[in-house]
Amino acid sequence: MKNKITVIIIITLVCLIAFLPLFLLTGAKFGGSDDAGGKMVEEIAGGEYKPWFTPVLETLIGRELPAEMETLFFCLQTGIGVGVIAYCFGYLVARKKYSKEQNSVT
Repeated sequence: MKNKITVIIIITLVCLIAFLPLFLLTGAKFGGSDDAGGKMVEEIAGGEYKPWFTPVLETLIGRELPAEMETLFFCLQTGIGVGVIAYCFGYLVARKKYSKEQNSVT
């Protein structure tokens, strides 16, 4: 019972931390750091900033990707990363489990 209460409290706190800024800061812009870094370098360098490279897909199609495509690729990248990490954890847990079973049989 004590663990259930702790889990409920932690889930509630995580939800508050995630969603409270959205409601309290109604006029705020939650932008990414990609463009913010470029703008800061332009301010410091006096407008002489030139990126070192252009994204591969933008070069291939000859124009900028829509925001929805960037979001899609970011989500795909995240999903693949989570899948790799989950596979590794599963492998480690299974290896530990089956090594205990083999040791107990012999």
